[in-house]
Amino acid sequence: MDLALLRTFVTVHRAGSFTRAAALLGLSQPAVTSQIRTLERQLGRPLFLRQARGVTPTTIGDELAHKAAPHLDALVEIAETGLEDDSSLRTLHLAGPPEFTAERALPALTELTGEDGQAFALRASFGNAEAALEGLAAGHHDLAITTTRPRGALLTATALCDEEHVLVAAPDWARRADAEKPRSTDVSALEGVPVVEVHESLPFVARYWASVFDGRPAAPGTVVAPDLRAVLACAVAGAGLAVLPRYLCAPALARGDVVALHDPAVPPLRTYFLVVRTGTLALPHIARAHEWLLRAAVDWN
Repeated sequence: MDLALLRTFVTVHRAGSFTRAAALLGLSQPAVTSQIRTLERQLGRPLFLRQARGVTPTTIGDELAHKAAPHLDALVEIAETGLEDDSSLRTLHLAGPPEFTAERALPALTELTGEDGQAFALRASFGNAEAALEGLAAGHHDLAITTTRPRGALLTATALCDEEHVLVAAPDWARRADAEKPRSTDVSALEGVPVVEVHESLPFVARYWASVFDGRPAAPGTVVAPDLRAVLACAVAGAGLAVLPRYLCAPALARGDVVALHDPAVPPLRTYFLVVRTGTLALPHIARAHEWLLRAAVDWN
């Protein structure tokens, strides 16, 4: 079987589209289509179902991708690093949410970028779970940290750690809301407090309200900034209440810059997953980073 055909097939499988695969491979779309048809004729079975937008792999297509992709990735790794040149560093491409990646994952992984004979260069990309998983599947990233567990056999996810969410505000708002003492279910005192969030849909606040108060927040977002570190800064400045990961707001809580408005018996949690393309843990630099992050996460929980 022609390895070039397999490479094209795996790229289409990961990209979910002939058009995107063609762009990744530097080929024309007709060339990609022709190669897939050739491989399907050789196997005597269809590998993809053509949809209005992109393609969906058949059962045979999924099985072939599961078997072939790890070996093709290993061959690419050999080609990129060379057989004789050990002086160049391998590069690990990591994707994840900006705050968690910057505050936790990157500081942990920088310990592996030293000169110990197994070091690697490190490149990070920030984005949401959908973008990270899509980039991982397409081969742009080696590891992805997400709050979404991927489906299918192409990607393998391992639970990394749980993140506790805390409802906080500056002390002045706590006093105004008469919420300095922990409350159980009464949210009436919080209804007039403005909300600081990362998106207009209030994902963190809405999830907290649904989990703890069995309801929906009454106030809209007064300040919306797409970074939890900016949300924290605005909360400290007195812009309103916010729901933040405890690891991110713990120093501000300790200093008294913000206070917890509520202390539920069971705080809301969000799970992070460490995701790789199936089979790529056979590559030493990816396996080492994967293991290192899992070890570091023991202290994060």
